[in-house]
Amino acid sequence: MGKIKVGFGFDVHQLRENHPFVLGGVNLEHHAGAYGHSDADVLLHAICDALLGAANLRDIGFHFSNTDNRWKGISSLLLLQQVVVLIKEKGFSIGNIDAMVCLEAPKINPHIPAMKIHIAKAASISEEDISIKATTNEQLGFIGREEGVVAYAVCLIERD
Repeated sequence: MGKIKVGFGFDVHQLRENHPFVLGGVNLEHHAGAYGHSDADVLLHAICDALLGAANLRDIGFHFSNTDNRWKGISSLLLLQQVVVLIKEKGFSIGNIDAMVCLEAPKINPHIPAMKIHIAKAASISEEDISIKATTNEQLGFIGREEGVVAYAVCLIERD
């Protein structure tokens, strides 16, 4: 039996009026969007951190610093592709990804199939190995006031 490892990732971004909202590689129609150095895709950032953590490769900020202009405005799908290269260099493959997004609006359920397609392609895995769920914060805190969005992810990686 090969080595199996689990990783956990978390990300949060503030929401800004009239800013693009990219989530899971999908552009969402909404009055506000996640703001950050890259495209601020909290879902992909949490997934990247989970994968990097499982492979003991530190975190997304270590590899893609928000002070490095190479990553300014970059698609987080490209960051995920690079993370997959890094874990493959250590001999690991992805078993599965399970993620949760917490936001009041917009409703993302209709967009989950497209998100899974983008993530599967970037990570070179099957859509069947990706789970994306969403919940609200019941109008509590910064999420409830629509000031921010949060994502959590866990993953399993395996070495043959």
